[in-house]
Amino acid sequence: MTKHIVVVLGGETPEREISLRSGEACARALKEAGYRVSTVDPSGDPAIWINQILDLEPHAIFNALHGPFGEGGKIQGLFEAMQIPYTHSGVRASAIAMDKLLSKSLFAKSGLTVAEDKEVTLSQVRSSDPLPRPYVLKPVEEGSSIGVIILEPNIIPDLSPLQGYKRLMAERFIPGRELTVCCFSGEAKVVTELAPSQKFYDFKAKYTDGVTHHTIPADLPSDIYKKCLRDTETAYTALGCLGLARADFRYNPNAPKGQQLVILEINTQPGMTELSLAPEQAAFLGQSFIDLVTTIVEDASCNR
Repeated sequence: MTKHIVVVLGGETPEREISLRSGEACARALKEAGYRVSTVDPSGDPAIWINQILDLEPHAIFNALHGPFGEGGKIQGLFEAMQIPYTHSGVRASAIAMDKLLSKSLFAKSGLTVAEDKEVTLSQVRSSDPLPRPYVLKPVEEGSSIGVIILEPNIIPDLSPLQGYKRLMAERFIPGRELTVCCFSGEAKVVTELAPSQKFYDFKAKYTDGVTHHTIPADLPSDIYKKCLRDTETAYTALGCLGLARADFRYNPNAPKGQQLVILEINTQPGMTELSLAPEQAAFLGQSFIDLVTTIVEDASCNR
């Protein structure tokens, strides 16, 4: 019997358009792989789209959502209640990974190097700097670099994008090179370096063709390359991730030994657009996009 997969995509977050692109690409790949595929956009009245999923009676759900609702454990909990297998990490790992402060504390306890940080409010930042400049200000629970601002010396920042966020994190700015590593089922195999043409790897750099140059594999000293893979697997295990996840790092060769590689965060549901890093790393390793999506959906389970 042909398996029926429901791809959930879109949602009501600032990352809606990226989720739609990811979900549509995955739906096409799953159809090409021979699955029966339906799509559901969990926006609007929850009763409508919840019943839509239940009525479809899928064998599994491919979660292509981004943002706190889709990545932070909430919809994972709903899938658990429905008793429908779903892709990527479960409730606990998703919730911890979305909370940047909590996940960083677990990384540190696991022996990984993290940047100094403080939880702050917007009013506190407007009153005085919580850390010496330059530092990064970002929402505690958000993805795709949404709302991330770098506060530099002698520059008055525009903090309006952060209006409305109750929890913010000030984090020491780490100069150096941007690295990322995808991890599937606990195994990391290749490191990519990201060199944006602009100063910061922000939302535009992530999703606009030609704005960021990807070097795969990253040209790094052997010990740093191996440590990047090892630290990714450690972070993945520390949070209890499942399926596909991606860890992001900064590498500063001028920092003291032992502090050169800093983990920033782990993303439990990496993007699957045409510019996304997970499909690119899979292709480098000889795995087609269709094979990657098939592997992800066949790994789907519940009761995590």
